[in-house]
Amino acid sequence: MYHLIRIVSIMTSNKCDIVLLTQKDFIDPADITPYIQNVLTEDRLLTEALEQKGLKVKRTHWDNRQYNWSETRYALFRATWDYFHRYDEFHLWLNDCSKRIQFINPISIIQWNIDKHYLSDMQQKGINIPPTLFLKRGRLNILNNLMKESGWKKAILKPAIAGGARHTYLFDQDSADHYQDVFESLINNESMLLQEFQENIVNKGEVSFMVFGGRYSHSILKKAKSGDFRVQDDFGGTVHPYEASQEEREFVENVIAQCDELPVYARVDVMWDNNNKLCLSELEMIEPELWFRESSQAASAMADAVCEHISGVSEYK
Repeated sequence: MYHLIRIVSIMTSNKCDIVLLTQKDFIDPADITPYIQNVLTEDRLLTEALEQKGLKVKRTHWDNRQYNWSETRYALFRATWDYFHRYDEFHLWLNDCSKRIQFINPISIIQWNIDKHYLSDMQQKGINIPPTLFLKRGRLNILNNLMKESGWKKAILKPAIAGGARHTYLFDQDSADHYQDVFESLINNESMLLQEFQENIVNKGEVSFMVFGGRYSHSILKKAKSGDFRVQDDFGGTVHPYEASQEEREFVENVIAQCDELPVYARVDVMWDNNNKLCLSELEMIEPELWFRESSQAASAMADAVCEHISGVSEYK
């Protein structure tokens, strides 16, 4: 059960307790598309929930050079969805800003979660993930050979640092050679993942489970459009209500329990593998869409978790 927490603002005058971080495109946009409206709605719901807890909240883009970071104590990541296109710049900003402000989630979680090698850590702790090859930057491989050696009929290629299905490709053994040039251009600049394709992402979809302060909140089902495998709405994916089963909740709670540090918020993306077993697709703890608009209590639950983090209170064991 969530605590009813109210915090007296820790800042005075024109300063604030928390700044919500987004990207510049989402600050006073001239053209409000449905996509942007969802971002604005999510931030509004969270802002209202935090303010109801007694916190002063502002909102800015992460690369705002005019923003005085000394005016706030915490920065909470939201729709900073351009960072993986500008990773070097973001990395420098993150390291510099972390010396002046506390991040939510904490910087240690962000640094661990920003690279999909965290999936290897999860696998070593007993969490089921898709069969995955972690390919180091600068090390050339032949995709077709890797697939044959692994016994995979289909595979997904994706960067270790990415989001929104950036440079994500699906191919089988017959078409792997067509992606070799793409792979070589990418691997020269960044580490990559090659994963066995899980057919159930098309057959059943992917479920996103939202967790705040270690407690399950709500979930949604994401399905790819016909003929595609990507569930993101950028590619025509659709979102549907979803009620988590006890088995699914236990799986998600176990994923969170394997984290070295309790995240204030997390989105656990789960699918069914080729053996119809629950499988961790992604663990999003930096800037996940949290679908507050799909659950009337979700923003308040998130605000409770933030307040617990600020006050040092948590039921997490």
